[in-house]
Amino acid sequence: MKLYIRKMTESYATEILNWNYAPPYDFYNNELSKEGLDELVNNEYLAVIDQDENLIGFYCIGQSAQVPKGNEFGVYEKRMVDIGLGVRPDLTGKGFGSEFFKFILERIHETTNLFTLRLTVAKFNKRAIRLYENFGFKAENEFCTERAEFITMISGN
Repeated sequence: MKLYIRKMTESYATEILNWNYAPPYDFYNNELSKEGLDELVNNEYLAVIDQDENLIGFYCIGQSAQVPKGNEFGVYEKRMVDIGLGVRPDLTGKGFGSEFFKFILERIHETTNLFTLRLTVAKFNKRAIRLYENFGFKAENEFCTERAEFITMISGN
């Protein structure tokens, strides 16, 4: 599958906000709202599409990739490139994650001078944690919100 980056549009954002993941990943489900659309369209989110122009996923960098509550625990004090991502629900758990994540990492390395990346992942999401570990990410910090426990992971690669 060939992957491409596109500017986040309201159409892509609407599709993303309507994605429905099966439990326990339903934690990542969103509601279609003006706030949700504004978040995706007006921040550093990019759409990932395939050769047929189908939306495959998205990623973001910067503050948009952080869980705000983490600031209370100081987990974002070190200067790094924060990244966040999501894959269309029907593509999860099918071995596509490595290709998708590698593509995103390559795009980020093309557009930034900083080489230390940080991501925040829900602690229950063992599939994602294993994927990130396979790419050299290591757990750095943990913190809790009202909804979940999170881990920050970093990589210098």
